[in-house]
This record gives sequence, C-alpha cells and structure tokens, in this order.
Amino acid sequence: MKNLPCKTVRAAFSAYLDGAVSGRQMQQIARHIEGFESETDGERVVGCSDCASELAAWRATQETLSALGTVKAPADLAVRLRQAIADEHERHSSRLLARLAQSWQSAVRPMLLQVSAGFAGSVAMVGCIALLLGAVAVPQEVQANDEPLGALTAPHLLYSTAAAGSIVTTSDVPIIVEALVDSLGRVYDYRIVSGADGALVRSQVANQLLSSIFQPASAFGVPVRGRVVVTFAGISVHP
Repeated sequence: MKNLPCKTVRAAFSAYLDGAVSGRQMQQIARHIEGFESETDGERVVGCSDCASELAAWRATQETLSALGTVKAPADLAVRLRQAIADEHERHSSRLLARLAQSWQSAVRPMLLQVSAGFAGSVAMVGCIALLLGAVAVPQEVQANDEPLGALTAPHLLYSTAAAGSIVTTSDVPIIVEALVDSLGRVYDYRIVSGADGALVRSQVANQLLSSIFQPASAFGVPVRGRVVVTFAGISVHP
C-alpha cells in the first residue's frame, strides 16, 4: 500500500477525527503516522512524527471543545440578528439611493432636460402648423357670385329630380333665392332675397331646391358648405 505524503494526510485530519473517511483512507493515514512494515524486505518503516504531533493537537482541540458542551444561544439573539439584518438592508438602500441620485444628476437629468426642450419645441411647431391648417381648412361658406380665389370654388347645380315648371304667384317679378348647400351638395336652408313671398311660394321653392343636387363648394379640394343664388324665372301669374 502506497504511503501518503504529509500534505495529503494533514488535509484529511478533520475528516479522520470525525470518522468521515473511508476505511482505506483511515488505514493509509494510520500507516503514515504510526509506521508500517515494508512489504518488500519486512523492515519496519518509522511513522511521521510531525504528522503525529499535529494529529495529537487536533485531537486535543476536539476533546476540549467536546468538554465545553453545547453553548446556549443568548435570549435576544433572534432580535439582534433581525436588527443587524435591518441595519444592513438600510445601509444597502441608502447606498443604492445615493448611486441613483448621482446617476440622475450626472446623466438622466440633463437628458430629460434636453428631451423636454425638444418636446416643447415640437409641440410649439405642431401648434403653429395646426393653426395654419385651421385657418385654411375650416369649412367656409363661399358666395356663388364670388370669383374663385386660388383653390376655392362655389357650388353649382348638377341636376334636379323635380319636374321643371313655373312657380305660381300673383306677381310677375322674378324670385331670387339664396340657398345654403352642404358639403354633400344638398340644400339645407334658404331665404327669399327678393320677389313674391308667401306660404304657397315657399312650398314651391322648397320643393325645387330640395330636389336639386349641387356640386358642393370646395376649399383646396375639400368639399365645404357654401351659398348659391338661384333665380326662378318664367313665373306664371295667377289671376
């Protein structure tokens, strides 16, 4: 059986004294310390006195500790442990907050200031654009007799589903009507500007207008509400 070196033997002293080594390891350690007879010539090999002295010191220490018995923990040990854990947690939190504050001051805060400034500038620019678009894109009423201005156009009649005919009235004066046309080309209101006015005339005018389809006014290609002036001629005077 091969003799173990001192370093290996001393590293196993704790486990050897606790009985936590195998039988083969225990025999090897004992051979190293106590000596053995050579298998080749039968001569006695002297054991290692240095390892024996150290093992004796280990054994004495173990016996002293065993004689002391079990030491009872202090009654306030649990409280002290919890307090120590709480103190350590508080110190860790304080260090973490300090690092976060330093990071905020050195990196995050300047970046947020730059982002905020950029965002404010963007909002101002968008507001200006919206104001300009609102000025030109809000539906506006366009007079039929106005000259087209740029991309603004007035409504004009496309067709009428009502049968063409004269409006019966007691006067031969033409009836001039101002009609309000929505963005779909339908008349939603009107007023008689000049000419005969009465319940019968209004009924006939309303029938003619509500049966008419107009090309709606437009502003920059977008249909909007507008005004159109319609003249009803060929009046038949009712005696």
